[in-house]
Amino acid sequence: MTTLLQALWPLFALIVGGYALRRWNFPGEAFWPAAERLNYFILFPALLLSSLASAPLDNPALPRLALAVLGGLAAGWLGLLLMRHLRDWPAGRFGAFTQGALRFNTYLGLAAIGSLHGQPGLVLAALLLALLVPAVNILSVWSLSAERGIGARGLLLPILKNPLILACAGGALLNLLGIGLPGGSDRLLGLLAAASLPLGLLCVGAALRPQEFRGEKSALVWNCALRLLAMPALAYAVARLLQLPPLESALLVLFFALPTAPTAYVLTRQLGGDGQLMAGIITLQTLASAASLPLVLALLGG
Repeated sequence: MTTLLQALWPLFALIVGGYALRRWNFPGEAFWPAAERLNYFILFPALLLSSLASAPLDNPALPRLALAVLGGLAAGWLGLLLMRHLRDWPAGRFGAFTQGALRFNTYLGLAAIGSLHGQPGLVLAALLLALLVPAVNILSVWSLSAERGIGARGLLLPILKNPLILACAGGALLNLLGIGLPGGSDRLLGLLAAASLPLGLLCVGAALRPQEFRGEKSALVWNCALRLLAMPALAYAVARLLQLPPLESALLVLFFALPTAPTAYVLTRQLGGDGQLMAGIITLQTLASAASLPLVLALLGG
């Protein structure tokens, strides 16, 4: 447990640092939106592209991981659809709850995996992301747009323009074609990638909005419990059912135990969802994960 806490506390210290810096208005309010865009469109895609360009795509674990990831997501999605039917949620609210339950903070996840499992963990994590990112984005866009009868173009366009999905596709293509990252391009992408995770965690902290807790306490708490406790329990059950090896099981559970992604707020606002509810979900999950994530990983034996 001590080793686990030593690996995780610096990550949450960066999140707290980002929140404090924004509250102190340093280096200025204009910095944080620009930093988020730089990370989302350049630095983080560089990390994903470089990881997938050298990942063993012929890894026999890939079909097994795909089945585990898609099985876990499908089970969670069916549960959300049932709850929507029972509670008659409008699309804006259903979309916020869906993103709260299914999306994940990739910055925190990769930083935790790097601290706990090193390069072997990051290679497998890149394979997981190539599966998770497109699937979760499709479900998020559809849930926010369900009442508007969105067509194939409206569903696929935000997915195809997503820089994380494009980076995953580009890295996989370079890998499959045997091109890799020649001529020092691996070093360039490595330098960009090294800046991504610490800047991303600072931006996560800067985006926290504790003032959004008012008026939605019960909804925020049950969605938080669903994401941080029920989803990792579901992932653990899937891992046991498929008899995944220890490292694959640990990564699957960790991704399903992460708080939701801060970028969920941007997508919610763009598609007319409940932005205030989404901001509250992101903030509460991020804060609560400081306690839940070490607990889940300790129980897993991570």
